[in-house]
Amino acid sequence: MSATETVQAGPHAGLLDWLASHDVEYELREHPLTITARETARVEGIDPRRFAKTLGVETADGTRALVVLDATDRLDLVRARKVLNTGLVRLLDEAELVELAPECEVGTIPPVGDLFGVRVYADYAVREDPEITFHAGSHRYTVTVDRSSWEKAAQVTYGDLAVESEPGPAWANS
Repeated sequence: MSATETVQAGPHAGLLDWLASHDVEYELREHPLTITARETARVEGIDPRRFAKTLGVETADGTRALVVLDATDRLDLVRARKVLNTGLVRLLDEAELVELAPECEVGTIPPVGDLFGVRVYADYAVREDPEITFHAGSHRYTVTVDRSSWEKAAQVTYGDLAVESEPGPAWANS
């Protein structure tokens, strides 16, 4: 199976079990096929600043982690080095993402490190939202959760990780 092949049609079963076992209430939604976080937010009628995209990274010592940003932002690797307290941070490539989360379609890893044996870091902007929506391991499913319940259950570490890729109001960037 190549890194770009579809792994599953439905949401990540472990995610739904994890949310339930941690008493994190969620709303699961199905939508037409989308690829990017911004596109998914648009299809679901969600402000892209409230859609959390999850990136996989690796540090200089080989430690992997998940990084969560607003869909409108991009990861600043220099800032990430400071937050993760390392000399180097790089994005995982597609093959590495498949290795990390084989049950997920590439680009749809949910921000729950327990499912993949890694820590979760999030940009401060994510903390501003009362609820967040993210991919549920599939390009067709998302989950919306109470942000504070998710952050406590996922033991999220916040830091200054992102730069806004599209300054200005979200409505002006659609």
